[in-house]
Amino acid sequence: MSYYQVLGFEKEPFSTSPDPDFFYLSKEHEAALTNILIELRLKRGLSVILGDVGMGKTTLSRKLIPELKCREDFIFHIILDPSFAREEDFLAALVHNFELTGNHSSTSPSTPYGRSGRVVSEVEPTSPGPLEMRDSLEKFLFQKGVSEGRTIVLIIDEAQKLNRNTLECLRVLLNYETNEYKLLQLVLLGQLELHSMILGLANFFDRISFKYTLNPLCREETGELIDFRLRQAGYQSSMQLFLDGAVDEIFHFTRGYPRKITMLCHRALKALVMRNRSVVDRVLIRDLVEEEVRAGWVLAGAPVYQK
Repeated sequence: MSYYQVLGFEKEPFSTSPDPDFFYLSKEHEAALTNILIELRLKRGLSVILGDVGMGKTTLSRKLIPELKCREDFIFHIILDPSFAREEDFLAALVHNFELTGNHSSTSPSTPYGRSGRVVSEVEPTSPGPLEMRDSLEKFLFQKGVSEGRTIVLIIDEAQKLNRNTLECLRVLLNYETNEYKLLQLVLLGQLELHSMILGLANFFDRISFKYTLNPLCREETGELIDFRLRQAGYQSSMQLFLDGAVDEIFHFTRGYPRKITMLCHRALKALVMRNRSVVDRVLIRDLVEEEVRAGWVLAGAPVYQK
């Protein structure tokens, strides 16, 4: 039996997987999500969401997906790792994931002999070049975006991994437009270093219609996140599982970073089971933090306790 079942949960409450059902919408996350949806509806082109490691950017992108799925006029794709070495690789990924492979393949005569030495009449496909793939994407965008009235959305997570060539390729794709709207709606979610990257690309920076930086949670939101996840996991007791003092310590140590909060809360629940205790209090959180400090698992600059 898992530890969370011992405590009366139906699911693990503090998993770090990007499950949108367990995504606590803070005021900032809700503002980011609402604004992105508005930008997509208006077809304004480029939105950029920045945030430090562990701020919930990936889960925010997963929260966006069901919002798009329920709209029949949206076509969307998400790229989780945009580490493309060449422009050709990036374009090929778009062509493949928007299912354009069958529309742009070209053929050229092959040798007239098969492996058995007999004459064959087939031709072998050749890989399309960047110009051909851009042409296919342009035709796709105009067909779906203009003729069919659809909205085409590309979401890129970990966007700080994009190189300069790929960003330039995206800039070109953003140039495809009608007199009223952009044909490609692009949402970039990346760590803070993405900001300095795009600042150096004036033509790309000028195309950003919506820009937003996610900040850590406040003390009140930290408590709300913990309570939200407990209830989502099936906790129904009226007893407070995380006492106020524990939440104070969690906020102090994690500085309101959602991923750090969930990881510390996961350790706290395991400790309840292992130590046969009924509630998470201030002392338990301090003990867990001090264990990490002694083991050398606390990053430089993290809050420490003074004895």
